[in-house]
Amino acid sequence: MIGRQNNIALVEDDPDIAELIILHLKKSSYEVTAFPDGASFMHFLETEVPALVLLDLLLPDIDGLEICKIMRKREMLAAVPVLIVTAKSLEMDKVLGLELGADDYLTKPFSPKELVARVKALLRRKAPVEQPVQRIEVGGVMTLDLFRHELTVRGRRVELTFTEFKIFELLAAKKGWVFSREKILNHLWGEGKAVIDRTIDVHIRHLRTKLGSDAQFIKNIRGVGYKVED
Repeated sequence: MIGRQNNIALVEDDPDIAELIILHLKKSSYEVTAFPDGASFMHFLETEVPALVLLDLLLPDIDGLEICKIMRKREMLAAVPVLIVTAKSLEMDKVLGLELGADDYLTKPFSPKELVARVKALLRRKAPVEQPVQRIEVGGVMTLDLFRHELTVRGRRVELTFTEFKIFELLAAKKGWVFSREKILNHLWGEGKAVIDRTIDVHIRHLRTKLGSDAQFIKNIRGVGYKVED
């Protein structure tokens, strides 16, 4: 599989919306490969790994949520940020999208400036940065490799989405510190983003499921937030 740092995959069946998104992303110097349906996008994923995926849910052939599920099950695609862009605006739709591995959720109609800002935020979080600490140990059984962006639990690699990894990294880097949902949201998306607090609960629940019995190291401080303890 081949990956290009600035290549964004857009899966959108409405040509007018697709044209609008492409226009604004190209103005920000991003490459965009557009797909009008799920089948053509899935074929693309056989040979390419995009830097980020903008995914509509209401596609003419494959449900967008099913595409998200498939991506999260494939090792080469599990960490690719997915931003759902859809007309489905109910909170239950947003929660379901996050449950299935999406990193962010934007409802139509949307501001093109906000969409570009969210794309930049997701790619900025994905970009490798020099860090004074390469690894974080938790409980003597888990290792977060910040350079490789990998989590190993008892010698077994655990696949996390990009957002799950960043949340765990934040908590594990300062063990014992309690982070409110608002602080975690600001760390991920910055202040002023229209993201519901429940987003964090969804990602934490996903993370705990993947950790299994070792989820005990993530503590929920009722009414306050979350922390990691050895």
